[in-house]
Amino acid sequence: MSTRKQSETERWGTRIGVILAVAGSAVGLGNFLRFPGQAVANGGGAFMIPYLCAVLLLGVPIGWAEWTMGRYGGQRGAHSAPRILALFGGGGAGRYLGALGLLIPFVVFMYYISIESWCLRYAWIYAMGGVELGADPEQYIARSTAIFERTSGSTANGVLFTSEMLPALGFWALTLALNLWLLCRGVSRGIERFCQIALPMMGVCALVVLARVLTLGTPNPALPHQNVQQGLGFMWNPDFSRLGDFQTWLAAAGQVFFSLSVGFGVILNYASYMRKDDDVVLSNLTAASTNELFEVGFGGLITITAAFVFLGASGTSGGTFGLGFVTLPVVFTYMGAWGRWIGAIWFFMLFLAAATSSISMLQPVSAFLTDEFRLKRGAAAAIVSAASGIGSAWVLYFSHDLVALGTMDFWVGTVGIFLLAGVQIICFGWVFGMDRAWEEAHVGAKMPIPRFYRVILKYVAPAYLLIVFVGFCVQQLPGSIATAFADDAARNTLVFIGCVLLLLIGLIRLGERSSSSA
Repeated sequence: MSTRKQSETERWGTRIGVILAVAGSAVGLGNFLRFPGQAVANGGGAFMIPYLCAVLLLGVPIGWAEWTMGRYGGQRGAHSAPRILALFGGGGAGRYLGALGLLIPFVVFMYYISIESWCLRYAWIYAMGGVELGADPEQYIARSTAIFERTSGSTANGVLFTSEMLPALGFWALTLALNLWLLCRGVSRGIERFCQIALPMMGVCALVVLARVLTLGTPNPALPHQNVQQGLGFMWNPDFSRLGDFQTWLAAAGQVFFSLSVGFGVILNYASYMRKDDDVVLSNLTAASTNELFEVGFGGLITITAAFVFLGASGTSGGTFGLGFVTLPVVFTYMGAWGRWIGAIWFFMLFLAAATSSISMLQPVSAFLTDEFRLKRGAAAAIVSAASGIGSAWVLYFSHDLVALGTMDFWVGTVGIFLLAGVQIICFGWVFGMDRAWEEAHVGAKMPIPRFYRVILKYVAPAYLLIVFVGFCVQQLPGSIATAFADDAARNTLVFIGCVLLLLIGLIRLGERSSSSA
């Protein structure tokens, strides 16, 4: 199948379809688990200052750049990051830097699918009767932790492949199969249709849980300070001392990129299936606004507030997974009879959120294979499925303390996204040229981008990224590297990521030679 034929047959069915698909890719576990965990770990309300700066100065403008680049590339038969960045980056250099646009979603999928399967398993447990934490409240956290350890296999490497862990492995296999089935169906019949159903369902589930949380009042009269108002204050009252830590600014930017799917390679691919006069300006704003509603309006208000009301300030600690899979089951237990159903709705919502994101992560690599090697969609999906399964099995095996998962999330899901965002904004505003890029962005636009964003796109966003990244390298990078190489599983995982990157670069080179000979 030729590239031209592929580009003609692979199109979004409707404009709202692509918006919902991009919003679905953005709305995921990062909104409901990662965002609350990052906010609590980085100063509460203080985190919101660099977070809002990152949304306005990085997330939205780089989103416009990605939508524009993707649509422009799609009109020229390019649907993968290497080919699109070759168009905007002056050829060879952009093409090879585009390997990041394949590596990031591909590797993130390898660990993200495990977390997605945890959500499905918890939803099933709650639907079948709830999580049993016993009668002694002092044992709730310990029992909840034990359940999470059995689900994630965090007690030892390889434990998930033992007979007593078969239920966890079964939910992982079921989740992986669903994602691969949707991938095989393509962008319009698979991804678009699923997101059109899943995203509204997520909204309904989130509203139900939020309504219950905001009407909790003061559940324990003996602790009157543990109420909804104080829980909201815990989220929004800032610790200004954290603003001098570049890790806070990097975490905020990384969270924005992760949750908006900016710097991920996904928007480049999704936008490449748009028509020439489809509006990328409003599409980006709509997708970003939808994401912020779910992240700040639902994720932050539900998770942190509920944990504080029942467990106080100590209940809001524990990081991303501690809040989501250890603390909240305790909260649902305190809710009594309602807790079982609220828990089922909550974890089913998390599963839908994760699924709308994970199905987007394999599409860029699949599109790359069809672009470069003229493979049919089914063949490309089969190759991607096998490779992603191997990577996901790596994460399942090195499950002790979730080291492999955490290593991939930090080096690829935060640092890698940061680097790709920088490459894209430089290619868009400097190599391709702001005048051409600005004109291309406004093709078919119903409203203009505010003119001051020309300055932000060309100067402010690159400078912002550079300052934060240099500050991070000075303050945090040596310690991060030392930590990674001190642990065998982390070190092996870094080597594994390096091998995947080299493989992708080799495939790009092979595809380039194939195109030249043709």
